[in-house]
Amino acid sequence: MYKELAGEMAGEAARIALVVSRFNAPVTESLLEGALAALRLRGVADEQLTVVRCPGAFEIPLVAQRLASSGNYHAVVCLGAVIRGATYHFDIIANEVASGLMQVSLETGIPATLGVITTDTAEQARERSQEGPRNKGAEAATAALEMAGLLSRLP
Repeated sequence: MYKELAGEMAGEAARIALVVSRFNAPVTESLLEGALAALRLRGVADEQLTVVRCPGAFEIPLVAQRLASSGNYHAVVCLGAVIRGATYHFDIIANEVASGLMQVSLETGIPATLGVITTDTAEQARERSQEGPRNKGAEAATAALEMAGLLSRLP
């Protein structure tokens, strides 16, 4: 018989930081609302949460790294919206943010989840940030909580 480990999503003792981009604020605020609702549903009290705002998605990895390195948090939920425009800028930002957050997680051992949505249109961004089960902020928060629980069980 093999041993199986999985993260639990109980948040009574979890300290979570949420980094939120101010760019595309209507979308990112909805992502934040979804993330907060998901964390509260799983027992994370407001006193265990810290929301940090930064200018745009490109700045999220640096803020996440500082928070993850502080030793004050079990996970960092990163929320932003990058909507395709007419230039190559979209691809650069989307790729660098994802790469930066992976680097944060690997270097600090603290999960920095990718709740930065990348869409072709503003309508797609609104769909992914609306209240309900498809909210990508809620998904990123849930993944952060599960990863924090899993990492606490690993050698």
